[in-house]
Formats: sequence, C-alpha cells, structure tokens
Amino acid sequence: MIEWVDTLIQGALLGGLYALFALGLSITYGVMRLVNIAHGDFIVLSAYLALVPVSMLGMHPFTTILPVALAMFVLGYLIQRLLLNRTLGPDILPPLLVTFGLSILIQNGLLESFTADARALQVGDLATASLHLGEKLSVGWMPLIVFLVAVLLTAGLNLLFQWTSVGMALRATSDDPATAALMGIRAHHVYALALGLSFSLVAVGGVFSGIRTTFTPDAGPVSLIYAFEAVVIGGLGSLWGTFSGAVILGIAQAIGARIDIGLGVLFGHLVFLAVLLLKPTGLFARSR
Repeated sequence: MIEWVDTLIQGALLGGLYALFALGLSITYGVMRLVNIAHGDFIVLSAYLALVPVSMLGMHPFTTILPVALAMFVLGYLIQRLLLNRTLGPDILPPLLVTFGLSILIQNGLLESFTADARALQVGDLATASLHLGEKLSVGWMPLIVFLVAVLLTAGLNLLFQWTSVGMALRATSDDPATAALMGIRAHHVYALALGLSFSLVAVGGVFSGIRTTFTPDAGPVSLIYAFEAVVIGGLGSLWGTFSGAVILGIAQAIGARIDIGLGVLFGHLVFLAVLLLKPTGLFARSR
C-alpha cells in the first residue's frame, strides 16, 4: 500500500514540472489561439541559456532563473511583435509553419553551439536530498520545490489575469480584439506581452528541467507533447485546469511505470486520448 502512496506522490510532483511546461502554452492559446510548435525547443533553449553562466561563471542554477526569465521575456516579445503578429489571422496554418521553422532553427543552432552531448545543471546535494514522511515514505526536496513553484506561479498568474490592468487587457483582447481596440488596447502589443509572459514561464520550466534530468538539443518535442497533453486534459485556456491536467498526466505516468517501467509514458498518452474521446474540451471549465 505504501508503494502506491509513494507512486501517487511522485507522480503529482512530476506533474508540477509538466505544469511549468504547460502554463505558457495555455496562455498563448488562451490569448491568441496560437499553438507554438517550438514551445518545447524554447524550454530546452532556456536550459542552455542557464548552462552558460553555470559552466563559465560558476553560478548556482537557481540564480540563473531570473536573468534567463527576463531574457526569454524579451525574446518572446520580439518574436511575437516582429514575426508572429504578421501571421495571425483566421488561418491557423501560417503561425504553425513559422513556429515549426523556429523549432528547426533552435534545434540546429543548439546542436552547432553545444554539440549533441547530454548536459545537466548541477545543484549538488540538493538533487538527492529528501524529506522523510514517516519511516517508509520520503519526498525529494528538488521535486517538491518544483511543485511548489508551479503552484505559486499558477496562483500568481490567476491574480495577474483577474486583478491587474495587464491581465484585463489580455482577457479583453482574447475575448474580442475588435472591441478591445475601441477601448484603446493595442492587440499586437498585448499579444507580444502574452508571448513574453509565456516565455518567462518557459524559462523557469527549462531551468528546473535541466536540474531534474539531462537535456540535449533535440529534447524539445518531448516537452511540447507533455505540455500539450496537460493543457488538453485540464481544459484549453484554464490555468488551474492546466495545472490539474499536468498533475493527472504525471500521476498516470507514475502508475504506468509502477506496473511496468516501459508503460509510464504510454499510460499518460492513454489518459490524454481518453479525455479527448470523453470530454474534448478538457476536464475543467475555462477560468479566465
């Protein structure tokens, strides 16, 4: 029995990492109806951006989170303002093609710059330190930190969307860009802010992912799949739904791995397909 309790806990903690991957994707879809094919590659890019000061300056990975997040915000704002805004419209194919091209560019650029060798961000003893919950149950401090950060960011994003002028502009533009424009809200600027915010979340997820496991230039598509599945399971455009979907996905993978080590990822895909068949809009209503 204790083994299954441990499985559920570890799965939920894994879901915290997936939530960091998925929150940014939820924002870009919720505000712009944009599915960023390069989302996973920007997660990997964030890990490599953190790797540079860690390896060259000896910085602790945690201290790189803020500067990497700021750099990714600027990058996201510029990509949306200078590139993706030109492709948005009733046809979803142009932005998909552009982000697909960005995915290829990022992967090949990272491959040329850092080679195909697997890298990792080292945090010393914290990587293996654990919190004991009784005699037979323990929780790793690093996964717990990631989970708590995911909870705080989800709560903070909800407050941003509900109680700030920026959040109201994002919601207004999402609901009706034409009416928002009549109120003086510039859609192209708001869209750029949305992608910049998405990229900031991507940066946090990328650094924590680089701490949790190794990464290579071609690791982005896997992260994209997990993020997309979490968003769909939870409900498109719902932040807490996305968080819940990520936790459900993590638990499903953990249960599959408990049954057989090769079934972990498959169980997550099966839950995703089941939600698509039974409730295509996701398990939770849109929260913003």
